[in-house]
Amino acid sequence: MSSDRQALIEKFLQGAGWKDAKRWRLAGDASFRKYDRVEKDGRRVVVMDAPPPQEDVRPFVRIARHLHERGFSVPEILAEDPDAGLLLIEDLGDDTYTRLLMAGADEPALYGNAIDALIALHQRPESDAVPPGVIPYGKERLLEEAGRIHSWYLRLVGADPLPPAAVAEFENIWNALLPVAWQVPTSLVLFDYHVDNLMLVKGRDGMQACGILDFQDAITGPITYDLMSLLEDARRDVPADVSDLMKQRYLAAFPGIDRNAYDRSWAVMAAQRHLRVIGTFARLKLRDNKPLYLQHMPRLWRYMDKCLAAPLLHPLRGWLDLHVPPPLRVVPA
Repeated sequence: MSSDRQALIEKFLQGAGWKDAKRWRLAGDASFRKYDRVEKDGRRVVVMDAPPPQEDVRPFVRIARHLHERGFSVPEILAEDPDAGLLLIEDLGDDTYTRLLMAGADEPALYGNAIDALIALHQRPESDAVPPGVIPYGKERLLEEAGRIHSWYLRLVGADPLPPAAVAEFENIWNALLPVAWQVPTSLVLFDYHVDNLMLVKGRDGMQACGILDFQDAITGPITYDLMSLLEDARRDVPADVSDLMKQRYLAAFPGIDRNAYDRSWAVMAAQRHLRVIGTFARLKLRDNKPLYLQHMPRLWRYMDKCLAAPLLHPLRGWLDLHVPPPLRVVPA
């Protein structure tokens, strides 16, 4: 971090009443955001450092305040300087789901709280669940994300670029698939709802025990998306019995949902998300020199094999078998 950025953060903390506080690095992630914990007089808060123009904290602020007002455990916004890309937010503690699960915590209990938070969100009318300014998950974005399989992943494995006709065929397949995903109700999609972004908040019960950290990329879309991204986690294997139990727990809260429509929507959104993540992890390696995420490629391809078994995805399976055949579904050396 540059000395100018350090000075800017110190000035921000002074203006927020945290002058001369102790500060140390808490975490970073796949984006440009970084997090510092700040401590003074026995109190702790967190500084989100999201430097513009790469990052914009305004969506985070808007969605955090909306969800906080509705009782969800998201970090409270304590001070902000959007132009500088700095926020002072509530410190929800150290009990991340990832850390707890690695230590052998009760998986059904943790996942159950996360499911209850989704249920509480999706039981609200969409007009109340979605903050002003949140946009729909549009077709252009969906196609670009899925298309990272050919725009980035093929580069990663040393394959030749695809001819325009193959790319056009890929987009035609998705143009036919995407409407199927919208045959279930829509709501706020938190977008990165998985254990790396969830916490167990001490002193809170039920859905409020689940702290939600990452939602600035939220959009509106099918209710299948966040549950799928939680249970088909790119970074860890969720035991099949836990996954089945959590899916049943969620669906029991919505007896009016057509199960066949739900399963079809799940399959389409799973294929889209897994292709997006495969392509994004490739981009992180090639563009940002972050190879760590490549270790998850085998899991993502297993997920793809699972969702491609759905009959409606057979055209996509055929396209992938032709243009990204199994010998290319590897972790590059």
